[in-house]
Amino acid sequence: MAAIGASFYSLADLHKGSNPAIGATIELLTQLNPIMEDAVAVECNMGTIHRHSIRTGLPSVAWGKLYQGVAQSKSSKQQVDDTTGFIEGLSSIDKRLLDLAVAANQSEAEVRLGEARSYLEAMSQEMATSIFYSDTAANPEKIKGLAARYGLSTGSVGNQVIKAGGAGSDNTSIWFVTWSPDHTMLLYPQGTAGGVTREDKGEQRVLDGSSNPYFVKEEMFTQHLGVAVKDWRYNARICNIDVSDLRAGSVDVYDYMRTAYYRLQNRRVPGGKQVIYCNRDVLECLDRLGSNSGSADNFVRLTPMQVEGKEVMTYRGIPIREVDALVNTETLVS
Repeated sequence: MAAIGASFYSLADLHKGSNPAIGATIELLTQLNPIMEDAVAVECNMGTIHRHSIRTGLPSVAWGKLYQGVAQSKSSKQQVDDTTGFIEGLSSIDKRLLDLAVAANQSEAEVRLGEARSYLEAMSQEMATSIFYSDTAANPEKIKGLAARYGLSTGSVGNQVIKAGGAGSDNTSIWFVTWSPDHTMLLYPQGTAGGVTREDKGEQRVLDGSSNPYFVKEEMFTQHLGVAVKDWRYNARICNIDVSDLRAGSVDVYDYMRTAYYRLQNRRVPGGKQVIYCNRDVLECLDRLGSNSGSADNFVRLTPMQVEGKEVMTYRGIPIREVDALVNTETLVS
């Protein structure tokens, strides 16, 4: 994840963004987070908690006979509670610094908006990382992400986890995710709104490190977030992909992707918006392996597709999205 700078916006920061020779600040730290384009956000049904049921067993049925009754039966369900958390950021810019900007023919609103963009980017990066890697077992204030749900290759959910043979410390994953209120969704608390809220706190009196007062203009940024998986059969994870072996060309990624594809329930029962997520190294490998290399290699593994006006590569008609939050240092899945 991109580094986050010092705590306070400085005069140097102001000059870096105001030099006509430089123009607008170029966001070199921006990372790709297409999840916001794909995900479905649902309001929680119990305050900050979303309660839903998963059917774990079907009722029994039997052939009937004349003059013989029908045995009573019922299906079985498991109740699941998914929680939300919130990400916050507080922007504080010295009022005197803003006055200097106005004196230099800069707009106070533009200076504050420029700093606001960096907060929105930082929150976007944190959100993307949390959706995949956060775990309430380790950090109760956070959310339960996808890796915490698909972190074992055993049990019912483990059927959706395909291990790619990695054994070292440079491992990554490919995710097949189906977004919809009936499959996988993002959550926000009851009575709130999805997305980031930006609240102008106006001029505030604060204290410096020596307890001396001065005035700042403050803005508060908040995003509430949760993840719920209602039907685990519509997602799949290819884990333990050794990145060194991947770059060397010794990992048959498409073989594992084919296995993951045939584990997905929506192959037989369509539903939701299905997307594949991977990082840059994986996408480059897929592109390399999917390109025809000679007359004997006449197949095409990846095909271009228009998704919301943008051309993306697809695998079996499923869009492939590049996500920088997916790291190459994942813990091995057992």
